[in-house]
Amino acid sequence: MTIRVVVADDQELVRSGFAMILDAQSGIEVVAEAGDGTGAVAAVRRLRADVALLDVRMPVMDGIAACREIAAEGRCRTIMLTTFDADEYVYEALHAGASGFLLKDVRRDDLVHAVRVVAAGESLVAPSVARRLIAEYTSRPAGRPAPSAGRLEALTGRERETLLHLARGLSNAEIATALVVSEHTVKTHVSNVLAKLGLRDRIQAVICAYETGLVAPSAGGADGAPSPARGSRLLAEDRPSG
Repeated sequence: MTIRVVVADDQELVRSGFAMILDAQSGIEVVAEAGDGTGAVAAVRRLRADVALLDVRMPVMDGIAACREIAAEGRCRTIMLTTFDADEYVYEALHAGASGFLLKDVRRDDLVHAVRVVAAGESLVAPSVARRLIAEYTSRPAGRPAPSAGRLEALTGRERETLLHLARGLSNAEIATALVVSEHTVKTHVSNVLAKLGLRDRIQAVICAYETGLVAPSAGGADGAPSPARGSRLLAEDRPSG
């Protein structure tokens, strides 16, 4: 099945470059390019795209607003492009429903991989964006009350342990080793965590662990945010079904 992609960026050379790279890949077709969010949303609707690659900062309608509209319709998944890993809009993009975050200097292979991962229903964050994303999400109220630790009461003991290990950056295989269970069992636990807490993906599961106090943000260490390298692996891991 061909992955249909819309690429949106107000810089023509950047937009064309990404489109050229993706169009050259087997199983990927760039069905439209757009110079702003309005054009991107219209193209996604008209051409039934599977993935929209959106620059965060665009005229008329920015990438965050476009992501929100696209995510609300539920069919197309979005990858946000940022210029710097410290982009303040990464936090808002998560709330808008983005499934991936990449820097514009992303390598060719990583760009292609990201499109395939997100199209498959998974989540992916560039290594240098991962720590920033968690730090921003857990430190800014954005007009919403912080979830209480009581939210975790819906989880079994093993599911809480699984969530804790997710937040610490462990892969499914590492969690399986820590809990002395099979990877299949870990995938079941992760699926249950997402379902019980009403979370979209593993990114939100990690965020929830910090917000509820299960894991305390720190500069590092066992209970701190995952390191960039480990965080990238975690956030790009296959999203369990269920």
